[in-house]
Amino acid sequence: MKRPNKDSAEGNRKMTRRALIVGGMQAGFMGLLALRMRYMQVDEADKFRLLAEENRINIRLIPPARGEIFDRNGIAIAVNDPSYRVTLTREDAGDVDMVLDRLQSLITLDPEEVERARAELKRTQPFFPVTIADQVSWDDVTRIAVNAPALPGVTPEVGLTRAYPQDEDFAHVVGYVGPVSDYDLSKLEAPDQLLLIPRFQLGKVGVESKLEDDLRGKAGARRVEVNHVGREMRELDRREGQQGENLQLTIDARLQAYVQARLEGESAAAVVMDVRNGDLLAIGSAPSYDPNLFVRGISVSDYKALTENKYRPLAAKSVQGIYPPGSTFKMVVALAALEDGMIGPEDTYYCPGHLEVSDRRFHCWKRAGHGHVNLEKSLRESCDVYYYELALELGIEKITAMASRLGLGERIDIPMSAVASGLAPTKQWKREARGQDWVIGDTVNSSIGQGYVLASPLQLAVMTARIASGRAVSPRLIKKINGIEQPEGAGESLGLNENHLRQVRRSMFSVVNNRKGTAYGSRIIAEEMRMSGKTGTSQVRNITAKERAAGVRSNADLPWERRDHALFVDFAPSDNPRIAVAVVIEHGGGGSSVAAPVARDITLQALYEGEPPLEAYPQKDRARARELQSRMRDYAPDTGSLKSRA
Repeated sequence: MKRPNKDSAEGNRKMTRRALIVGGMQAGFMGLLALRMRYMQVDEADKFRLLAEENRINIRLIPPARGEIFDRNGIAIAVNDPSYRVTLTREDAGDVDMVLDRLQSLITLDPEEVERARAELKRTQPFFPVTIADQVSWDDVTRIAVNAPALPGVTPEVGLTRAYPQDEDFAHVVGYVGPVSDYDLSKLEAPDQLLLIPRFQLGKVGVESKLEDDLRGKAGARRVEVNHVGREMRELDRREGQQGENLQLTIDARLQAYVQARLEGESAAAVVMDVRNGDLLAIGSAPSYDPNLFVRGISVSDYKALTENKYRPLAAKSVQGIYPPGSTFKMVVALAALEDGMIGPEDTYYCPGHLEVSDRRFHCWKRAGHGHVNLEKSLRESCDVYYYELALELGIEKITAMASRLGLGERIDIPMSAVASGLAPTKQWKREARGQDWVIGDTVNSSIGQGYVLASPLQLAVMTARIASGRAVSPRLIKKINGIEQPEGAGESLGLNENHLRQVRRSMFSVVNNRKGTAYGSRIIAEEMRMSGKTGTSQVRNITAKERAAGVRSNADLPWERRDHALFVDFAPSDNPRIAVAVVIEHGGGGSSVAAPVARDITLQALYEGEPPLEAYPQKDRARARELQSRMRDYAPDTGSLKSRA
């Protein structure tokens, strides 16, 4: 028998060894695979089941209804109206161009929006609906529904959009909403996921912006089953969102409408405040604008008309505008002097029509002077020299301290946009802001509300309310949130001597009700409603010595932007104050002739909470009052809208 040679035996041994190694490796790999499969299918089963479920089920947010806004009497100011839009799904449409052509033959479409939609249809998944037209009319929706068989893939949908039924009246207070922009998102560290929903609206200015978190509400959610490419197969369940909180303002819509009508034709602002609790009853700024234009997408021409208007309709002058307060500031200086013990009510200064200070002549508005002047006469006839003298003895720091006590130079915390702080200057402020030392002429200018002193109409109303009440009254704009009353602003006592306050109030009464008072022509005739006030006229230009020698040009002879601002503040009734009013007419001229009549009319409207009797007006003003009352009767507050039917 032939025996295998040595080489053949060795080869067999090597083959066997290799087979064992390969077999061992295969067995090891299979073991590892089995262990891995056990780990994935048993130990990690819940995890992978959850991942699979997440891939199969999507959570999609449902936008909540925005909270609505009402006036103090329940009249709607900002509401949610049904909004119809038209969407197109490329997968169902087939020939997109043909469907769009048919749609355009039925309803009017913006060509730019159509082109935008075409581009969006090309880059999105074929089963995602794309908005073709937003805020279409109900008539358009019915046309689409009737022609549905010829419009495959086209679906009319309903949602909610913001509407402002009072149009211009509340534009500067409530503001408006608009689509979320990249700029809006850039201002937020962790934006709410709601803001990422296409065409979602949020507050841009005013109360809509400042109380956005309260008004927005909480998102709902719907769980939907999708396939591997993301197409929605069916809805599994739905949880509706939580509507935003409803707000009730302290503003009276009827009074607000009257204020806007009374300011018509002017670049002006007016604030009406309840002296007893700080409620803001009206905040007017003229001219105004229609906030609905911004919600729907304002056109270039409309926006240009607003921005190029020299009266600045987009500015909320009542809180953003800051002006030299003129002679309305004299009560501040008078109270500072009385509290300092520097003067008594019968102490006098002599006014020859000017005062020489450091080789400079500071003039009184009355060129011939007022003669010997005490506190009451100084306010009644608005003598400037009296306050020059007080300021020289007091110094700016004491004047500014009293101004701050009365609410000037301090930012008032209300939920409106760009609320200005104004300015009650000090020596340190000038060094830091201007890099200059304070000079005595600055103090003299400040004593009559000129120079560096600046105040907003809102601050002037607060000042007047504090003088009338003797308390640190703070303005309140939000009356209730979801029916819950918000804290009032009655405030604590200012700690001022009541006799000093009484003397200033009596002098303000004389301004309006004494025949020599600067506002006598704008008095209230009704005995129980008589008001106390103060006129103010603030210069916006320098009057040169040459012009003064030749005769100061009247406001009527100057371009509009170089005319003086007209101001008036008042509280009423004088013996039991309920309201305080501040009015500023930009470049209006004299406070006594322009601002005082406006403030008087607004004051009467607020006191009577509606149409006052004509007998409350001076005889010369009754015809104009009757005409305005006739116009206001066209308003229809019982329908939820004060929009005029005329």
